Amino acid sequence: MTTVEVATTPTEVAPPRAPSGAVLPRWLAVAAALGAGEALLVAFPTYGLWWCAPIGVALLALAVHRRGFWAGTGLGALTGLTWYVMLLSWTRIVGGTAPWLILSLLEAGFVALMAGAAAWCSPLVDRYRWTWPLLTGALWTTQEALRDRVPFGGFPWGRLAFSQGDSPLLRYAAVGGAPLVTFVVALAGGLLAWALWSGLRSPVRAGALLAGLVVLGLSGLAVPTGTPAGPPVTVAIVQGNVPRLGLEFNAQRRAVLDNHVDATLALAAQVRQGTASQPDLVVWPENASDIDPLIDQDADARALITEAADAIGAPILLGAVLVGPGDHARNASLVWLPGGAVASQYVKRHPVPFAEYMPLRPVARLVSDRVDLVRSEFVPGDRPGILTAGPARVGIAICFEVAYDDLVRDTVTGGADLLAVQTNNADFTPAEAGQQLAMVRLRAVEHGRDALMVSTVGISGFATADGRATDLTGFNTRAVRVRQLRLGTDRTLATAVGTAPEDMLVGLGVLGLAAATLLRRRIRQTREEL
Repeated sequence: MTTVEVATTPTEVAPPRAPSGAVLPRWLAVAAALGAGEALLVAFPTYGLWWCAPIGVALLALAVHRRGFWAGTGLGALTGLTWYVMLLSWTRIVGGTAPWLILSLLEAGFVALMAGAAAWCSPLVDRYRWTWPLLTGALWTTQEALRDRVPFGGFPWGRLAFSQGDSPLLRYAAVGGAPLVTFVVALAGGLLAWALWSGLRSPVRAGALLAGLVVLGLSGLAVPTGTPAGPPVTVAIVQGNVPRLGLEFNAQRRAVLDNHVDATLALAAQVRQGTASQPDLVVWPENASDIDPLIDQDADARALITEAADAIGAPILLGAVLVGPGDHARNASLVWLPGGAVASQYVKRHPVPFAEYMPLRPVARLVSDRVDLVRSEFVPGDRPGILTAGPARVGIAICFEVAYDDLVRDTVTGGADLLAVQTNNADFTPAEAGQQLAMVRLRAVEHGRDALMVSTVGISGFATADGRATDLTGFNTRAVRVRQLRLGTDRTLATAVGTAPEDMLVGLGVLGLAAATLLRRRIRQTREEL
């Protein structure tokens, strides 16, 4: 008698297989990756089509799904370059072509790694489809957490959260800050990718997922934002503008200071005439005085600022460049009182690498000879930006500092009841200024504080604690805006919990990668046994 052995396959560990036609053709994946970059670009100011951000996330998720790590990384690089080369085009004005492209390539590299990680997680997503939106959100948040910190302290420009100024999802900032907003935007993108993937094979499921996407988008309207309940304070912001041509360096610096003094004197005249409200506080931008008013050689600058403070009868919070220590400099914010006393000062804690200080100078010189324009490198301050100016305790962020979560949060935890961002956009474009204003709006919601942004050339304006931007100025013009704000007294949940939401979401991303790795190992072992 002959015994016939029948081979069996352990179906319980069989690798997931893609149904015929389920993987995007290569040409279509490339097109989706490029489309993702374009969609992400137009989500940000100056376009401001915030709803394009989830579309961009979805297109990249579809492009890399069921592909290998390196294929996913390559597609992510296409998305990142398409997005960042244009988003950061304003950096070319100051740094030149080579630094602009290097920075864009660096930022795109983080997107590429995230896309490779998403491709790596494909077997996990195929086996447990419900993980697709969660993993998409977690991987985007993890990518941003890394990009916000390295190298040289990171460069958080282009976070998904900063595209949502007019979106209901912005309100999630009051719960978990910028990381939670990014997660929810990417979660929406993951839901959209799942719906499109399901489309032809399961229209009912696709419809249900799209309905869930709409509910998620509207859910932000149910998230409460902080309401400042403190006393009112009248704040004036002065955008003095800068001269463009015909002046050498020192004359240019003096002209900028003169512009802000003259605009403040004009406001004081309007107050005397009863056509403008008396401010409790006047705010000038970063670099309003590139002449150090605290040293004896620049007594004229000190006299001009004192004249303006005396005329308006209120403290002036002004941005100034201070000399020292040694041959270094400091980017500072000063509280200048009527009579000429300086009540307090804040020194910028996060000078911009390759702009305000020059790491790796010999290497950087190989890229651009403009590095030698940075002669007096700025040294960082060591204290949070909390300055008492009139009736307000103002949380200060100077220029790009508004992009960093911790630099804004610790002013509020330290007692700030109003947020102020002083910036100098004279070397940039309206697009950069609009992107920065979007960050100010998010910070106002995140911490339940009214906020303001004041620039030498624009855009300047106010942001209420629910994220609305008001009294915005034009670009390259002199303007003064006066508005009554309320001081904030309570902390939002986001302020209270700090980095906890980001830590949990990054942990979810790492857990997803670990689970995908274990599943891939199991699949490989099964195939070897076969």
